[in-house]
Amino acid sequence: MLNEIFWPERFLPGTTDNFASNEVIVEGLSANDVWPYLTHIQAWDKYYANCDGAKYADPERKELELNTDFEFTTFGFDVVGKVIEFSAPQQGLARISWSGLTDGDAEHKLEVVHAWLLEELSGNRLRILTQESQIGKPAKDLAGTTTMIDGHQAWLNGLTKAAKEKIAF
Repeated sequence: MLNEIFWPERFLPGTTDNFASNEVIVEGLSANDVWPYLTHIQAWDKYYANCDGAKYADPERKELELNTDFEFTTFGFDVVGKVIEFSAPQQGLARISWSGLTDGDAEHKLEVVHAWLLEELSGNRLRILTQESQIGKPAKDLAGTTTMIDGHQAWLNGLTKAAKEKIAF
């Protein structure tokens, strides 16, 4: 049985304005190989073209952990994020989720929870699942398009490539 994302009730998929789910299974990577590329946000724009200006609220911070505040721009949105789940790799399983919020009136405000699950499988394989549940008018506008799916697939592809090539950040 495969593991799944844990959702805050308000962001339960199927009850929000938009939801995107992407997954890859790759050979030759472990959760420990991939984890730093998710938790060091300064790496994001090195392997994911749809990310810009990622920075921690505390300029002394070097890595995400539970309750870390940060911000970045993605999909044209300036997002203020906070880590709401953080479980570093242990026995082949890792989880990280953050809530995100954009400024604006009801027409432009977007609330999201973006979650990642790393799960080591038999045969030296790693499952990477990323899902995002969204609330707000911009989410309604994105629903029924492939915008989020395509963007998150690019994130997954860049993430696995960065981990395999051990890119510096």
